Amino acid sequence: MSRVTGNQPEGTPTWIELAVSDLDRAMDFYGALFGWTYETETTDAGARYAVGLVGGRRAAGLREVPDASGGPWTMYMATDDCDGTAKRIADAGGRVLWGPADIRDYGRAAVAVDTVGAQFGLWQGRAHVGCEVVNEPGTLVRNDLVAPDPGPARAFYAAVFGYTLDGNPDMPDVDFTFLRRPDGHEIGGIMGDPAAGDAGWATLFEVADTDAAVARAVAAGGTASEPEDTVYVRQARVTDPFGTEIVIGARWDARPAT
Repeated sequence: MSRVTGNQPEGTPTWIELAVSDLDRAMDFYGALFGWTYETETTDAGARYAVGLVGGRRAAGLREVPDASGGPWTMYMATDDCDGTAKRIADAGGRVLWGPADIRDYGRAAVAVDTVGAQFGLWQGRAHVGCEVVNEPGTLVRNDLVAPDPGPARAFYAAVFGYTLDGNPDMPDVDFTFLRRPDGHEIGGIMGDPAAGDAGWATLFEVADTDAAVARAVAAGGTASEPEDTVYVRQARVTDPFGTEIVIGARWDARPAT
């Protein structure tokens, strides 16, 4: 597990947020799936917002948007200079869709699209550092970008965040590249999949027991694939009641004994 008490280093996934058309239904679903409790508030724009908590610590955000249509979770990268990073995004061929702008005293944010069409955010934390707990059941484990043509994305993120790119010897038949910060820490990866359709960041949440979590998701009104074993986790794809797909997985070293 990992408890986060300060701003993460530049280029680290630091917050995740989902726009939903019915906040109460979303809270019920993700509460049933992950055991989240919530803090709720109204944003300056008048929207209802809920922060999912694990052990009283911030794990993710749910934002009510009446016309939300089941889009993916937005993953925010940490930055020490939101405006400077936004400029690097534009210089590298991406587009800034919104911001940079201050969010109360919480921090400064922007939302952008990379060179393969995948959306992501920037977060310069102040009072709100982002996820306060990760890498334990009910929280974010990792984000991987999946794209039909991954080459431009690899060049883009290396230019913006200074990542190094490493292959994955555990999956020699997969077009996968690890993304590592300049200090060598792995923050995620980029996978090439010609059948992927639109490019996007896929969000993986940890669970203690994948099969049990699948059952909870279905009982709460979602759908799920059959769990499958991979090199690293036993995982399944879960679709929430709004059509948003996530991946859940139990690490081999954390799974209940059978």
